[in-house]
Amino acid sequence: GGAAGQVNGGRSFQEILNEQLDQGISFSKHANQRAEERNIRISESDMNRLEAACDRAQQKGIRDALIVMEDSAFIINAPNKVVITVVDKNEMKSNVFTNIDGAVFI
Repeated sequence: GGAAGQVNGGRSFQEILNEQLDQGISFSKHANQRAEERNIRISESDMNRLEAACDRAQQKGIRDALIVMEDSAFIINAPNKVVITVVDKNEMKSNVFTNIDGAVFI
């Protein structure tokens, strides 16, 4: 007999479930528009960094995190991994950030 709990191709149901849950970071409609307007390109590796920063924020109990990269900043709802808004470097200088619980610099 085969191992219990194994589904097609030797992957467990748990693995498949985790994959479904681990969709990574998503962008709100607003954040998508902002990124497009500002020509902010987010690479695969940027996404990974954002996701890692998101996890760190969550571990620290931060709900709405300001995550700052080299050229842009993101306000992310850490528990849901949703980018609420995107800000570019020029705007960061003049912006006052409210409604955030903490910041992560990556």
